[in-house]
Amino acid sequence: MPYLQDELDRKLIAELRNDARASVSYLAECLKVSRGTIQNRLDRLISSGAILGFTIRTDENIEKNVVRAIMMIEVVGKSTSQVIRSLKGIRELTKIHTTNGAWDLIVEIQANDLHHFDSVLRVIRELDGVLNSETSILLTSV
Repeated sequence: MPYLQDELDRKLIAELRNDARASVSYLAECLKVSRGTIQNRLDRLISSGAILGFTIRTDENIEKNVVRAIMMIEVVGKSTSQVIRSLKGIRELTKIHTTNGAWDLIVEIQANDLHHFDSVLRVIRELDGVLNSETSILLTSV
């Protein structure tokens, strides 16, 4: 049975989005509950799959040479699930989104340099079920 989130879980997740390294003590103080309650909630959110992991956000100046892009993908017929499974195996894809409209999927790509980026695009375009794609490199975040 899936773990049903409540308001405390949503607040806890929001705090962790702001600072994934926040201590249990800090989170308990912010949310006005005991440390044990926070730890139990974290354990349940992780074991249920609601929280898949913890990450960091970096200043874009730290990753000056990183190439980031958005790729829109059109798939053949009913092969979306197959294409998604294949895309999940490409580590340079930071997110995969389903969407509506002209494109079936949108992926976020992060590569170390343009040569690496070009090889990632080639891998995606050669996947069985990928019919068409359009890619936009992200230049500056504002």
